[in-house]
Parts: sequence; C-alpha cells; structure tokens
Amino acid sequence: MENVLNPDENEDRVYHHQLSIDPNDQSTSETPVSLTMSVDSFVYPRTCSESTSGFSDQIDETNSSCSEPSPCDWPVLTESKSSKYLTTGLELQRDENLVAQEISEPELETMKERFAKLLLGEDMSGSGKGVCTAVTISNAITNLYATVFGQNLRLEPLETEKRALWKREMNCLLSVCDYIVEFIPRCQSLSNGTTVEVMESRPRADIYMNLPALRKLDSMLMEVLDGFQNTEFWYAEEGSLSMKSARSATGSFRKVIVQRKEEKWWLPVPLVPPEGLSDKTRKQLKNKRESTNQIHKAAMAINSSILSEMEIPESYMSTLPKCGKSSVGDSIYRYMSASGRFFPEKLLDRLNIASEHEAVQLADRVEASMYTWRRKACLINSKNSWNMVKDLMSTTERTDKNYVMAERAETLLFCLKQRYPELSQTSLDICKIQYNKDVGKAVLESYSRVLEGLAFNIVAWIDDVLYVDKTMSGCE
Repeated sequence: MENVLNPDENEDRVYHHQLSIDPNDQSTSETPVSLTMSVDSFVYPRTCSESTSGFSDQIDETNSSCSEPSPCDWPVLTESKSSKYLTTGLELQRDENLVAQEISEPELETMKERFAKLLLGEDMSGSGKGVCTAVTISNAITNLYATVFGQNLRLEPLETEKRALWKREMNCLLSVCDYIVEFIPRCQSLSNGTTVEVMESRPRADIYMNLPALRKLDSMLMEVLDGFQNTEFWYAEEGSLSMKSARSATGSFRKVIVQRKEEKWWLPVPLVPPEGLSDKTRKQLKNKRESTNQIHKAAMAINSSILSEMEIPESYMSTLPKCGKSSVGDSIYRYMSASGRFFPEKLLDRLNIASEHEAVQLADRVEASMYTWRRKACLINSKNSWNMVKDLMSTTERTDKNYVMAERAETLLFCLKQRYPELSQTSLDICKIQYNKDVGKAVLESYSRVLEGLAFNIVAWIDDVLYVDKTMSGCE
C-alpha cells in the first residue's frame, strides 16, 4: 500500500515526534545531530559546549549513515541511542533552570540594566552618543564598588549577598580581559624531529602581569575583613549616644572623635571596653594594619604604573601654560631653581599644607609645570607625537635648565604623593581616564583604584580603633 511507511521511515517519524520537531523541515532531517541543540543553547554557550563534548562519546561513527551526504560530514545519531540523547538534553535543561533560579529577580534586572549600559555607552537615548567602551567599563567597576562597599564603614565581614554580588559581577566585567591577547613565538617539535616556530596567544603583557596580582589582593582584603568576627570592640552610630552616656561609657570618647575627623560625622564611632583592648587583640590589629598597608601600597603602585602608560590627551597638552614658573609660583620656583642639591621634603615643610584640597592643587600645578618644562626641552625637535618626545628625553643634555626643572618637579610630585597617600587623582589622571580608549588599561586602572580605596579605608578604620584604645589607656 502507498500509505504504509517502511520501518526506517516510521522510526524516523517517531524520532522527530519525540523531539517535537516539524518533520517537514528538510534542514533538520538531513542532519539529525543538530536536533539536540535547543534554542536555550545559544543563551548558555558554556552549557552548549559541555553538552557537545558529552554527546561526542555517544556517537557511533562506524554504524552511522546518512541518506544524503552532508557538506560538513556530520555524524548521524543511531536509533538505539536516541533516548539517551533525550535524557541527556532534559538533564542539561534542568541544570540550566537550577542555575537560573539561583539569581533572584531583582539581581537579574540589575545585571540586565548594567549590561544594557555597557552596550549603549551609558547613552540611554540609544543615539550612539555615549562614551567609549573603556570608559563605560571603568564606570561600571567604580559604581559596583560604591554599591557593595559604599555602606560598609566598619571592621566587619562583608555580607553574604554583597560578597556574592561583588564576585559575580566582577567576574563578568573582568572576563573581557580573557579575549585581549597577543601572539608570542614558541618552538614546537614535530614527530619527525623537526623544530618549527609557531605563534601562540596569551593575555596581553600588562594584563598577564597585573590582573592575577589584583585578584590576589582582592581575596586578601576579603580575608582581612572576614577576620573581624567576635571582636572586643564595637561601634555606635554618631549621634546615637548622648554626651553624658558617652562619657560614662568611654571617658574621653568625644575628644577622640573630635581629634579624628569631625567633618565626617556619618562615620560610625568605635568603642572599646573601659580597660581597653587585650594585648592579643591589639597585636592582631597592628599585624592586620601592616598587611593591609602593604596591600594598599601594591594596589597604588599598579594604579600608578597603569596611569603612566596611558597616553596624555591632546586636550591636556593644549591647556598647559607657556611658562612653568607661572604654574608653580614665584616662591616655589626660586627654591627649585636654586643651585645645589634639591630637597623636596624641605620644600614641602615650608609650604605648610593644611588640607587635602591644597595638596591636590599643588600636585596639579607641579605636574603641569613638569610637562611644560619637558615640552620646552624638546621644542627644538619638530616631533608631534608625545611618545617621540618622551623618547627624546633620554638623549637630551642633562645640563639643560628645562630638563633639570622638569626632573625636580617630578621628584617634588613623587614626594607629595608619598606624604599624602590618600591624595585624590590629579587633573591629568582624570583626563587620562576620561579619554582612554584601551579597554584592558581601563579595567586594570579601575580595579586597582577601587582596591586601593578599600585598603586605605581598612587601615583608617584600624587606626581609629587603636587610637580609641590608646586614649582609654592614657585615661587610666
């Protein structure tokens, strides 16, 4: 009979029915192996790759056949193992659903919003007027740090939800560095004994060196915060205690807070027992302060290195003064231009810097004068690129006055940053970050900057506790 199907066609029809695929689709009937891929496989590429590797063990290459030759020579699934494929596909789909359920709905919406901002360049109008990708990722890391650690103002472990949020989203933002690679030569020996040189890819040099170090510093800071459990000190919010109760609880408590930083009224107040901290706790605090301070220095060194490698924008060079003397002022210029050895520490002592604002202003002026004198030292060479100008500095006569002044300005700027490690970024640093288009440098700079800020805050909080403990011991 014409309506009776042969056994092979019948089995194929049942196979298509089990997979809920339209049998009239000619593309799927020719290559049955593609039927195992669902639409969700494109949403979860990692699961797709894992399932593909799992399926490769189930394929019978010797008994597989195809009615029409496929251009790709794909292996065909055998009838006896089709049920196994269905079971495996259902298990993978179940695993994907479990992973999706681990993320709550608000967290998923937040991730969608931030992903959209990354694509749009923070331009919600979608007109293509947003910032470049490097600036967008830098802002995303900065905003994530503010979200996770913005309200964390105490020496205590990070909340589980915030820790998971920090780890999950940082892994997403840092994953872009996995695809920033460079090719390096490598010798490879063939089976016949011939040695050939091949090119292999690896992460770019700056990412290869700095990103693992930053990840390690990140984990070390989390371990430091985790160590502050069941502590002998505690916190009271500013303004929650009256003056009388504060005196009865801590003696000269208000005097300590006034001496610390009265303008930061929102910071919680550390409290210690009337007899002070034990020797064991005091020693542990000092050790943690020292280790965190080393983390702060390492993060600051990486950040400074990345910023120094960024190109100086033309917009900054166009705003430089024509004369370096007008930038630093007459008094500083006279001291810097004096004959003999230059002592930047003595100059900083004479300036009597009273606030961070004054220190930042001085850093901007010194940095601007430094590049002004460098540009003058190389003005005789008609080279437009600033990188060429920096290369020429090595061959410039060191007795040139402009070169000497630029060198002294650089030394003064270095000493200023060493004396005030909490100094905010200078105008040049901000300009570099704003106009930077290198995604790898943007990730490293922002990651090191937020870790530097977290380490500095932890050191400051430990100092607060030690200062209160010292004051209580002095009262006794």
